[in-house]
Amino acid sequence: QVQVVESGGGKVQPGGSLRLSCTASGFTLDSYAIAWFRQAPGKEREGVSCISCCEGSRYYLDSVEGRFTISRENAKNTVYLQMNNLNPEDTAVYSCAISQGYACVGYGWWAPGEYDRWGQGTQVTVSS
Repeated sequence: QVQVVESGGGKVQPGGSLRLSCTASGFTLDSYAIAWFRQAPGKEREGVSCISCCEGSRYYLDSVEGRFTISRENAKNTVYLQMNNLNPEDTAVYSCAISQGYACVGYGWWAPGEYDRWGQGTQVTVSS
C-alpha cells in the first residue's frame, strides 16, 4: 500500500522550533523531488520548500528562507523540515508532496500540480 505520512507537528510558542518528518511506505522517496506545502485557515495552499532527489537543490518560500531547512535521509526513506524561529504566521497544516520527477521545478516547484502523491498533513500552531 502506497502511503505518505507526516509527523512532528504540534503547538509551540513564537520563537520556538519544530522538526517535521515525511515518511513513505510502499515506495522509496530517493528518486523523487519532495516538497512541503502548508495551508492556513481561509488561505490557499502554498509551497514552503522543495528538495531534489540527487544533486541537493533546495528551494524555499521567501518568508521562511533562513528559518526553515529541508533535508532528506534516504536510508530512512524520510524527508525533514526543520523549522526555527517560528512565528504565528507559520500556523498551518503542513503536508508532504511527492513530485512526478526527480528534480524540483525551478520555475514552478511551488505549484501543487507538480506533485501527485500527498500526505494527510500535520498541524503546526504557533501561539503564546
